[in-house]
Amino acid sequence: MTSGLTENAAAPSTPGRVFTSSRRVRLGDVSPGGRLRLDAILRYLQDVADDDTIDAGLVDAVGWVVRRTVLSVIRFPIYQEPLAIATWCSGLGGRWAERSTSLVGEHGGRVDSATIWVHIDPQTFRAIPLPDSFARIYATSAAGRKVSAKLFHGGVPVGAMSIDWALRFADYDVMGHVNNAVVAELVEEQLSRLRLLRAPMTATFEYRSEVPPMASVRATVLDRFAVADRGGCGLWLSDAEGKVLASADVSNNTPTSDDVQT
Repeated sequence: MTSGLTENAAAPSTPGRVFTSSRRVRLGDVSPGGRLRLDAILRYLQDVADDDTIDAGLVDAVGWVVRRTVLSVIRFPIYQEPLAIATWCSGLGGRWAERSTSLVGEHGGRVDSATIWVHIDPQTFRAIPLPDSFARIYATSAAGRKVSAKLFHGGVPVGAMSIDWALRFADYDVMGHVNNAVVAELVEEQLSRLRLLRAPMTATFEYRSEVPPMASVRATVLDRFAVADRGGCGLWLSDAEGKVLASADVSNNTPTSDDVQT
């Protein structure tokens, strides 16, 4: 699998709209050790994206789905840490746009992200061109930068072990499919068992197809912590026919006893 944060994701470098907000890390967002969980980070990104589009007066604020998200976790925010959040458009495509977001904590927590959001028809879920109102609001911050919605993760490795993954009512969102953050919950489950959730970390999440209600889903996890000079895991969600629905790739440096965060 290939992952990488785009070059514009750390901070806005051009004039244009930058939406700012603040948030405190709450009890329901953290691990037993007080670390902000990956699934909570993805929900923060969804929330600030919604807040920005509503504040900007974008007419079809609900007509968007995530194609790919890259997280660069420099240091995990912790329980009760106040966060300053900034988000802006960092690239455009014909039917999608890239949103970069930074979370900066008062106590040193820092997460940078870049997400490709695809503009869709809410009735058919097919990608449609960006509305003219979008360009008027966000084109300046994108500064002419073009982005792709291409996915990079491969299919499920041949011979890898898979398990049934039970979906819950709470996993589904207002769009009627499994929320993007659920894939991060699977990553949390795998890495927490190994006690290897720590920063610095890069995590890439890709979404190929929505997971409909009552779907039978299998999870495949490939552990790479035994590989020299790279730790991490690859994860795939697939349907009963083996079609990949979503995937994740997580990598970091060789762990030490001092930087493990449970």
